[in-house]
Amino acid sequence: MFRFANPEYLYLLFLLPVLIAGFIFLNIQKRKAVQKLGNLQLVKRLMPELSLKRSYLKFWLVFSIFVLGIVVLARPQFGTKVEKVERKGIELVIAIDVSNSMLARDINPDRLSKAKQILTRIIDERKNDKVAIVVFAGEAYVQLPMTTDIQSAKIFLDNINPSLVPVQGTVIGSAINIAMNSFTSEKEVDKSIILITDGEGHEDNAVQMAEQAGSVGIQVNVVGIGSAQGAPVPVSSTSNEMKKDNEGNVVVSKLNEEMCKQIAQAGKGMYVRADNSNNALKSLQAELDKLQKKNVDGVTYSEYDEKFQFFAWCMLILLIIEVCIFDKKNKIFRGIRLFK
Repeated sequence: MFRFANPEYLYLLFLLPVLIAGFIFLNIQKRKAVQKLGNLQLVKRLMPELSLKRSYLKFWLVFSIFVLGIVVLARPQFGTKVEKVERKGIELVIAIDVSNSMLARDINPDRLSKAKQILTRIIDERKNDKVAIVVFAGEAYVQLPMTTDIQSAKIFLDNINPSLVPVQGTVIGSAINIAMNSFTSEKEVDKSIILITDGEGHEDNAVQMAEQAGSVGIQVNVVGIGSAQGAPVPVSSTSNEMKKDNEGNVVVSKLNEEMCKQIAQAGKGMYVRADNSNNALKSLQAELDKLQKKNVDGVTYSEYDEKFQFFAWCMLILLIIEVCIFDKKNKIFRGIRLFK
């Protein structure tokens, strides 16, 4: 595989036509200046040591050096091969609630941001696991299929926001069902679901789906996020205006902790409430560490090798040649007629 590490420098190639146009313009001006002295052929005879072809050659050498310099700045790289690697880990599906109530700020900075912080830390510490991401509110769908690409998982997680699922609600049962179908058919690898939600507005068969997952060996761990006292729900993540119901009352969202505990118990997992400390993260990591790790196949690309050195050497050689070529014929090599 081939790539440029700094492809933004390739935009400098757009300057090449400007260089050529400038060279042509200067030559035209130079020719006009010579013609003022007299007939062009006569002037050439009066300056026998002047070689126009040398000036043309020097320009194209400088032009080539400029092109090679741009390539060096862009840092061409080659990857040698794709390798199949084996890791000892588990399969993990993250199901995250993105309903509007997750914008409530009873957890700093808000429930959704705190959930993303916790999940990012989990992904960082579980580099050998396969990960998938499911988002849900009034609907649920797969945001990222099962992968060993941890960096991609973090990018997808960072971009999660309530606008991904415009239909409001909390279909936890549907999210668990989709999460179950996101695992591979590998039977030797332990599987776990991390469900992170405030449990509010629960409207489907979440407990039954958790029982079904537990019965086939898929552990359902639930992270409840929010507080029992609740907090107003902002209109958006950056707004200080709060949502109001049809009667003009401010909407207050509260953590449905009892429902979260029932789901975790049915799914043979653990329930933990997230707060402004790291206790939830530590407890969840400890629970996941109890799962039996098996070989998890993954595909990775080998490291890219820097190849700019070749172009740099070519640039240096051309630069030396350009310096050694004079506009006038060299007295030492006057007998050698490479240029007429």
